[in-house]
Amino acid sequence: MNRRTWNLAIGSVLVVGVIWLWAGRVPAAEPAVRTASLPPAPAVGHPAPDIKLTTVTGETFALAALRGKPVVLNFWATWCPPCRAELPELQAASQRYAGQLEIIGVNQAEPPAGVTAFAQQFGLTFPIPLDTSADVSRRYAVRSLPTTFFIDRNGVIRQIQSGPLTEATLAQALRAIYP
Repeated sequence: MNRRTWNLAIGSVLVVGVIWLWAGRVPAAEPAVRTASLPPAPAVGHPAPDIKLTTVTGETFALAALRGKPVVLNFWATWCPPCRAELPELQAASQRYAGQLEIIGVNQAEPPAGVTAFAQQFGLTFPIPLDTSADVSRRYAVRSLPTTFFIDRNGVIRQIQSGPLTEATLAQALRAIYP
């Protein structure tokens, strides 16, 4: 084989290879389309599993009813010092972003009367669903308190924070779900 034939053969292989790669590529889908096919799971990029609980005020709470709004879903308990430390920040955010995003504080496995008294003492006005059996906490794989899920308006988890939120960490995490 002469040099010209070699160059022609290599060039042909390269052209065929590029065409093969281009034709076999998977088209990029929109993020909403990609996440719509994922099952609900407590993981970033997955739709948030639905929650149906009763709040301290006796109302029925369903996470699915908040679709269309960004949601901060916080798991906490009254006996947890880091939870107590972050609750004023969550309350302030609840007031600051009223009507624009939802702050939800899921209490983990405590008696309703104690949670109600605690919420009144601390002036908490955001919804507090009661996970009395900790089933929702297990479904969300909550291993430590506090744990916070930042869910976008499409119901997709965009960030998970284990440990207490400060004003700065809350503001940074809200950028993932709120303009």
